[in-house]
Amino acid sequence: MASVNVYSVLVVLFLTCGVVMATKENNQIIKENNCETKMGLPCVLEAFTSIFNIGSISNKCCGELVVLGKVCHSALVKRTLENPVFKDLNLATIIAKSIQTWNYCLTLIDSPSPSA
Repeated sequence: MASVNVYSVLVVLFLTCGVVMATKENNQIIKENNCETKMGLPCVLEAFTSIFNIGSISNKCCGELVVLGKVCHSALVKRTLENPVFKDLNLATIIAKSIQTWNYCLTLIDSPSPSA
């Protein structure tokens, strides 16, 4: 029984340290890559809605998201999830929607335009 308690404490410590390290890492990535200045506010709101709520993202905003880059996109989503306001959200669902939005935009931007 004591070994289970010790194991539980170690798991909690590991997870707590991981969250603190992830927060510092995400903030550093965001700062070093100027992630917060690469998208206009309307597109930030559109991307946020498509990931954290129900909504779609326009072609224009997909273009801005792809220019933002996957590293910034992932770091911003992860930092948002660290905010206590979003603690009740299903992490797996948000990560899946984040990947889905990224892949959709990447496909949209990489696909050739129809010829006239």
